[in-house]
Amino acid sequence: MPIKQWPQQQRPRERLIREGAHALSDAELLALFLRTGVPGCDAVQLAQLTVQHFGSLQALFGASLSQFCALHGLGPAKYTQLQAVMELARRAIGEEIRSGAALCSPPAVKQYLRATFSGQAREAFHVLFLDVKNRLIEAREMFRGTLTHTSVYPREVVKAALASNAASVMLAHNHPSGSPEPSESDLLLTRALIQALALVDIRILDHFIVAGQQVYSFAEHGQL
Repeated sequence: MPIKQWPQQQRPRERLIREGAHALSDAELLALFLRTGVPGCDAVQLAQLTVQHFGSLQALFGASLSQFCALHGLGPAKYTQLQAVMELARRAIGEEIRSGAALCSPPAVKQYLRATFSGQAREAFHVLFLDVKNRLIEAREMFRGTLTHTSVYPREVVKAALASNAASVMLAHNHPSGSPEPSESDLLLTRALIQALALVDIRILDHFIVAGQQVYSFAEHGQL
């Protein structure tokens, strides 16, 4: 049955207006984005099939154009719209972070990092450069690697921190296909960066590992 023939109180759009976006399921929210279904399958059913096909929203957001379009009812137009919505969300969160005060809130930083690494299929290493008042000067992706490994060079991080006139930094990288728990190499790298940056009087405030919606904080675990 087309959504327009549903009882009005059950339609996703009306429910969102009445109850708020948080009241809708993943499939219902995605259905609002898709807007239309395909013959024999309304937008909510298509959304349910899409989420089931990819296994998670994270996998859906990280799908390539060919992977996305392989599912009947999805095409380049919807793919570009979804990428645009995701980028707008990243930028909105980035604006909050760049306001300065947001960096005093670990949940806001974690939200920013979740958005930043969302859908990335390869490891990447980011550095957030901060001034003496912990306001963001710049957030930069410095290194990118494979599915399971990224080569990080402490000397390049030090050079970038000095060039940004940073008083401190936050580090972040992702584990695209694994747990947010740090590996032994993650721990060794963090110690090496602490030592290298200490030589030029720059502190590391935290190192985050992002795996999907999970974010591991070295500072929260007493590992800095």
